[in-house]
Amino acid sequence: MTLDSPRCGIYAIVGRPNVGKSTLLNHLVGQKISITSRKPQTTRYKIHGIAQHGTTQLVFADSPGWQRQPQSKLHKLMNQQIDNALHEVDAVLHIIDVAGWHTDDGAIELMIKETARPSILIINKIDRLHTRDGLLPLIAKLESEHVYPDYFPVCALNGANIPGLLDLLAARAPQRPHLFAADDVTDRPERFMVAELIREKIARQLGDELPYATHVVIDTFVTRGGVVHIDATIWVEKPGQKAIVIGRQGQRIKQIGSSARLDIEKMLEQRVYLKTWVKVRGKWTEDPAALEIFETPE
Repeated sequence: MTLDSPRCGIYAIVGRPNVGKSTLLNHLVGQKISITSRKPQTTRYKIHGIAQHGTTQLVFADSPGWQRQPQSKLHKLMNQQIDNALHEVDAVLHIIDVAGWHTDDGAIELMIKETARPSILIINKIDRLHTRDGLLPLIAKLESEHVYPDYFPVCALNGANIPGLLDLLAARAPQRPHLFAADDVTDRPERFMVAELIREKIARQLGDELPYATHVVIDTFVTRGGVVHIDATIWVEKPGQKAIVIGRQGQRIKQIGSSARLDIEKMLEQRVYLKTWVKVRGKWTEDPAALEIFETPE
């Protein structure tokens, strides 16, 4: 390849739950492709985001938050996705936040070392520092205790230092053909993205009542008369969880559907008619056959 050959870098985004991995991915790509909420464990699947930075294509693999003691087969599968992502990339972006190093970060650090992949320690949520004077001592402390080639502070929420991070990653991208079309922003199909948007609204609407064992399946996705008609089933494990999702006199599921429909219309740039149902399938997070059905992307 010549110096003018195309460049394409593949980067894994890893970290413990709720440090801002999905928010960072959305800012790197320039639009929302990974769902977010204040609740940890919102991200369940590995999802690729694609950004064009000049003539360089950057591919980012977002992954679930690492689980120290995974209790269910579902959580074990989520941890496996992280391990798989680390072996499929050119470099790893390990995200922590300004609260500092956590015990779980040590486990992730060890996983990165075992892959021998280059890595960058991303220090997120710098907007939470009372003054910028607190940043340099934090970086110095991290440098004295851990060995990363680079330490890069950002605020994924407002985009601070994101352009500089993109410049750094593009400069280090290897020479190889682009893996995706120039206008692609993710490798996931629309049906998957629609299901994730609905699941995001469940997380945001339910707050502390959130039953983590929820899954959204798109049953119907057709366009008629310029309107996209979508039928979706929300699966839960227990009747009590079903009652929580539906809410009193069906108000909560109505709010979930209404909020999701607005985001889906924005994503598809079409009018949407969304119908949702809530159904129970006991202990699906422990059933290998059910996990094969539920956890395989559409």
